[in-house]
Amino acid sequence: MTEPSPLPGDPSELHLRISYDDGLWDTPQADTLECWNVAVLHRRRAHGEHHEPVSSSGCTTADCSSCTVEDVVVGSMTFYRVHLDRGRNAYWAMEEESEELYETAQVLLDPETGSFTDEVSEQLEYVGSALLVMNRVTLDPPWRGHGLAAVLACEVITRLMAGCRAVACSPGITDLSSHRLTARAEWDRVNAKIAQGWESLGFRPYRDNVYLLSPASQDLEEQRGALRQHLADLGGLWRTDASRSVSLADEAGSPESL
Repeated sequence: MTEPSPLPGDPSELHLRISYDDGLWDTPQADTLECWNVAVLHRRRAHGEHHEPVSSSGCTTADCSSCTVEDVVVGSMTFYRVHLDRGRNAYWAMEEESEELYETAQVLLDPETGSFTDEVSEQLEYVGSALLVMNRVTLDPPWRGHGLAAVLACEVITRLMAGCRAVACSPGITDLSSHRLTARAEWDRVNAKIAQGWESLGFRPYRDNVYLLSPASQDLEEQRGALRQHLADLGGLWRTDASRSVSLADEAGSPESL
């Protein structure tokens, strides 16, 4: 099993930009589907003329004139809010939007009405009428393997699930560029790990690789605190390692070491 590589920066400096691009289209399709795009950004601070990366506490003052700050995109997510009670039949709206959404609609929705099937409805409390679909979550390779996808997705779900009766996802590999996933065993291992990450948020397998989370469940809120602590712990470890590396570099460059 491949161990995750060290994080390329302080994970405490990750933040999200959640946006909805409203084209002002007065169409049933636009009334039914809302596509929410999420940029995962890392705030990088560089110190000095050589622009060496530093942690947020790496400078002697918060307004250090030698520091520059930039937000770099290190991942993205796509969510869909599907309104089952307005616009067109949600089943066919999802079919028209993408193959992935259509596969979810086939499992959860009645093609005649566009509403949840009776079987799905029996498993959900009535806390809203919409469906939130976590369509895609991708992090750049250096940021993978540390549980950050679950941390970040949890925050987005919490912000977008108001008015939704269910949150759905289909766990699996979305980035097919990794050459190390050519072996079937490794492919299955990574898929299982992804599914485990979403289950930690409260998602439960329903059918045909579609997982469901009820916004009425306390699992998500309980996990949110634990995931935020996990992020803080990762940040603390990164800063400790970064400080140790700086100290070793200083020692190597001191006159006593020459």
